[in-house]
Amino acid sequence: MQIDDKLLCKLEKLSALKISDENRSQTIEELSEIVNFVEKLNELDLNSFNATINVVSGGTPFREDSPKDSEVIESILHNSPRHKERFFVVPKIIE
Repeated sequence: MQIDDKLLCKLEKLSALKISDENRSQTIEELSEIVNFVEKLNELDLNSFNATINVVSGGTPFREDSPKDSEVIESILHNSPRHKERFFVVPKIIE
């Protein structure tokens, strides 16, 4: 696929970008290089390879889910201006 000025105008419109006149030739050249690289990748025969979905065999290892006592809530509430039980008290804003 060859990138030309007509295709670049269409890409500008689709991407809502404006490429300045002095950068147009450089942009066309760079986009052409990218497209040529992708076309080379399409030439590779990958039928003999299996797709890698997960690198960890046997699935994702899980840790034991065990509750732990923490004083985080108490320390946060200690620094709050007002609190009641384990909740912040804030002014009412909706009537």
